[in-house]
Amino acid sequence: MGSKTIGELCMRVCSGGTPRSGNADYYEGGTIPWLNTREINFNRIRKTEGFITEAGLAASSAKWIRPNAVIVAMYGATAGRCAISKIPLTTNQACCNLEINDEIADYRYVYYWLMSHYGQVARMANGGAQQNLSAKQIRELRIKVPELNYQQKVAEFLASLDDKIDLNQRTNDCLAA
Repeated sequence: MGSKTIGELCMRVCSGGTPRSGNADYYEGGTIPWLNTREINFNRIRKTEGFITEAGLAASSAKWIRPNAVIVAMYGATAGRCAISKIPLTTNQACCNLEINDEIADYRYVYYWLMSHYGQVARMANGGAQQNLSAKQIRELRIKVPELNYQQKVAEFLASLDDKIDLNQRTNDCLAA
């Protein structure tokens, strides 16, 4: 089993952006899912709390992130937490978006590795009042990378457990409504 950097496992590593909050044209009536780090909590992102407009997307450094990207929170109290996008979405600049090259790595394996090494990743954050990670730190993080078929088996097993937890949570949400 070798090791690679997160960057070596990705087709694209990027952060997002935030349209100027004072401009209503960037938010009102927006239909583009826009994720912020409050929503990242070792979960699957199927919807977002916020939305931006096409004008907001064009006027900021926000960019489309494909489904099955691994998203890592970089700033403040959420630094080091991760999630998996299950829909196309955009993110704010506090998110490091990892689009995994599926020819060499299983996105779920990378997600579970980051999740299981949360303490290590969070301790990499530095700064004054607010502890931050950088996309460069995440890109350069080395992880153990077994053969792809082994990654897929591990990821499939862990994902099946998460599927059951997710189904129970959605059932509880429906019953509570």
